Amino acid sequence: MSKKPAAQPTLHKVIMVGSGGVGKSALTLQFMYDEFVEDYEPTKADSYRKKVVLDGEEVQIDILDTAGQEDYAAIRDNYFRSGEGFLCVFSITEPESFDATQEFREQILRVKNDENIPFLLVGNKSDLADKRRVPLDSCRERAQHWQVPYVETSAKTRDNVDKVSPTPAIGVWVCGWWACVCRCVTLGPPQVFFDLMREIRSRKSDDSRATNGDVKGKKRRKIKCAIL
Repeated sequence: MSKKPAAQPTLHKVIMVGSGGVGKSALTLQFMYDEFVEDYEPTKADSYRKKVVLDGEEVQIDILDTAGQEDYAAIRDNYFRSGEGFLCVFSITEPESFDATQEFREQILRVKNDENIPFLLVGNKSDLADKRRVPLDSCRERAQHWQVPYVETSAKTRDNVDKVSPTPAIGVWVCGWWACVCRCVTLGPPQVFFDLMREIRSRKSDDSRATNGDVKGKKRRKIKCAIL
């Protein structure tokens, strides 16, 4: 009797978006290889895949690190179509990169045609607090308006990157996915990716239940017609 092939781990597709130089690649490389890259080299589109354990379950995460430069705006639609969740990154030291998150958000919603797509707003370079130029209140207000979580992190210092659950800290905010009730926490790069994967997983589960419900409903209607 032949053995059944082992089930493949669930794959979660994450897209990194944001202006050039905000630290998208640095966050990705910290998560993938536990290393910080100081030098900035513009990215066209780099793809990474890694097996991780998410809440006791082995899964795969596929990360597409996209270009933030305006030159690549025309090809972003193709990248966004494949995404199941998005990390929208800006630098707390660059107001222009924060302003650009609005355009990225609008483009994603247009392509996905879904306002509830898993989405995390990420303020990077929290280690440069003395050079901060984007007020925390502005970040929090935008996240509340979009009804998405907001987190701040540092690809350089890797604050609390080994924590399975966020720990209390001062000055860093996370907004609940739908309730938008804010509380203070600190998140490192890996935790940011894990939080987004949890939301993607939840969304897939909801979609699966909705699909199964539709199928059952159709079957019931079909049976009813047959009886008549």
